[in-house]
Formats: sequence, structure tokens, C-alpha cells
Amino acid sequence: MIERQPRLGGVIGTEEVEGCLIEAGPDSYLAAKPAALELIREVGLEADVIGSNDARRITYILRNGRLTPMPDGLMMMVPTKAWPLLKSPLLGWGSKIRMALELFRRPAAHPDRSVSEFIADHFGQETVDYLAEPLLAGVYGGDPATLSANSTLTRFVEMEKSTGSLSRAMLQAPKHSGGSLFKTLKRGMGSLVDALQPRVTEVIHGEAEALEPGRVRVNGEWIEARQVILACPAYEAARLIEPQEPDVAALLNAIDYTTAVTIAFGFRRPEFTHPLNGFGLLVPRKERRALVACTWVGTKFDHRVPESHALLRCFVTGDATPDAVLDELRNIMRFSADPVFVRTSRWTRSMAQYTVGHADRIREIDDRMQTHPNVHLIGNAYQGIGIPDCIRLANQAATRITNRLAI
Repeated sequence: MIERQPRLGGVIGTEEVEGCLIEAGPDSYLAAKPAALELIREVGLEADVIGSNDARRITYILRNGRLTPMPDGLMMMVPTKAWPLLKSPLLGWGSKIRMALELFRRPAAHPDRSVSEFIADHFGQETVDYLAEPLLAGVYGGDPATLSANSTLTRFVEMEKSTGSLSRAMLQAPKHSGGSLFKTLKRGMGSLVDALQPRVTEVIHGEAEALEPGRVRVNGEWIEARQVILACPAYEAARLIEPQEPDVAALLNAIDYTTAVTIAFGFRRPEFTHPLNGFGLLVPRKERRALVACTWVGTKFDHRVPESHALLRCFVTGDATPDAVLDELRNIMRFSADPVFVRTSRWTRSMAQYTVGHADRIREIDDRMQTHPNVHLIGNAYQGIGIPDCIRLANQAATRITNRLAI
């Protein structure tokens, strides 16, 4: 394994400060995608798996300077219950009527379009501004005006084709079997990296400088390599592939990235007056200054924050400072306590953006890479940005390699 960073794990890492577990990157994975749990079982950590406290799952959205809870029954931005939506001040009556009429839509197929266009077509622009944009900003760190509906809202696009109405399709779909939507590990997601590390037989710390058939140059030295997995951002893979496949490199460079920044604030609980009665809050772009979203960590997951503390984990714009974010939090949540610790994590150009046409680009990359069966592309730039997606792609690459070496 060739690793540029001084430690393994990429953006996954957990730090403990005054008994609080702080995630440097993702804090959990989607339970509905099986690849993560399969790996966790393989390394013997299944007993450490915990779920989010979904009975306490309230997400607030800032509207006109006030925190408004998302109505019960919303699946992402798709309503499945009428009465909670009707009572909610989050959306105006025009949007509520639009959502009711959406039930009568007939099946239709469209070319790939932006998330904004897709959601506005079904539910109106206000739903884009106060539901789709803040929800997706917390997941992709991107702009719904450029993100691909086909690649980021794949399930909803299929519903549109088969049923027409997203709300009607959700009501007809099999009910969730129970269990938490998000899962994590008691000692943080970094414990998965810790469990995997002893299985890595050799790590060379350095940068892959060049790639040629059968070998890789690292730190100025050529290393023989019959099979190569490029588990890196698309733009780094493009740099290595360009001498052999300039067209593939151009397609890889067309995959855009944003920078992910989180700032965690730890407080003494007796000094912190907010009840933290929910999973956290989202700030739509129309109301945004520095803060994009804030997770109230101790409410979302057990085993993260001792009773003596409160922990707020904030997702912020790239140039935000801790002081600016803290001022904004105090204004929104109405508290005055000073933090006893602050931790900032910055991951430059780490969040792949699935812009309109993404699926076609990936298909073309896959087709062109058929002529290079010994080079494998994996990571969050291709077919899913979450931990289970990356594990699934890694498993597929490992299977291909095993099959080829067995010939």
C-alpha cells in the first residue's frame, strides 16, 4: 500500500478529548447499505455497532432566523403525512398545495437534470430552498443547481419513471423494517481503521509519482505492480493516467470537488443552556453566513459525549473561522457558554460532486478503462460517496484482481 498521509484511513479518524469522541470525517454510515456492516463483521467489531437514537430524531431548519423542526413524515424532501406538513410554518401555503397536487402526477422519464430542477418540478422552488438545498449541502457539500438528480436522487428518479408522484410512490413502498437509519461504532469510525491496519502487510509512505504498465514510481523509485488500485480523488487518478489515457484523464478531471470543513465545540454541560432536543440543525443558503449544519452529537448517538459535556459538530463554509461559527451558533441557539475545547478538521477537495451528466461520464470512464484491466479506480468519485459505497467498490476491485490472478 502506498499512502501519502502519515496515517491510514483518509478522512476517517476519531479523536477523544475530555471523554468526547470527535469524528474528523464521517460519523456514521447508512444502515440500508450492507457493505459497511459486512466489513465490520469481518474485522470482529460487530458487537460495537450502535444505531442513531431515532426516537429523538428532530432536525431543525433555520427560517427567518428561527429554528423550525422538519415536519414528521418527510422522507428527505418528500412528504408522506399531510397533517404535520399542514401545521408546519417551514413552507408556505403555495408549496403545501403544490405538494398535495403532486400526488396526481403520472409516470414520466426525463434526461438527467439538476436536483433543483427535479425538486422544483415536483414540489416548487421553496422546497428546493428550504429542504433540498440544506439537506444535500450537509451530505454533498454541493449546489443542487449543479448536482445530478440521476446520480444523487436515484431512487426518486426511478419513482418518477414508474409512478409519477414521489409522495404516492413512498406511500406505496414497503415500510421500513425498523432499526436505526444510521449506524456507527461505539469508539468512533476511526476504530474501523484501527482494526483494519494490522491486516495491511506493508505501507510505503509517499506519493505515487508516475504509473506505467506493470510498475509505479514512488519517492523516485520504481515498484513492480501487476495490479494497481487507485483509491484516490479523481483528479489524482487523472494525473497518473494521463500519459497513457488522456481522454480518461479529461473525464476524471471533469469530476468537481468541494472542500469539507468541520469544527467541533465542546462545552461544560452545566454552563450550556440549550436542551439539545434533537439531532441538530441545517442552515439554508438563503440564511447562511458561515454555518451549514450542526450535529448535536450526544443526542444523535450514545457513547459519544459524557454527561458532563455538550458537543456540537459543525459543518461550515471553507473560509469560516471558529470565532465566526461560534458567534453564529450563539445567535441561532441562544446560549452564551464558552467552549472548553475546539477542534477543526479540513479536507481540501475531498467531496466529489456528482454534477449533471455524472452517470454518463462514469460509464465512459469504465468503458475506456477496459483496455487497462490491471488498473482499478475506486473512491467516492464514482458510484456513491458514503463509506458503504467505497467499501463495495473496493470489494469489487479485489474480486476482479483475484479472478485475474487465478487465471
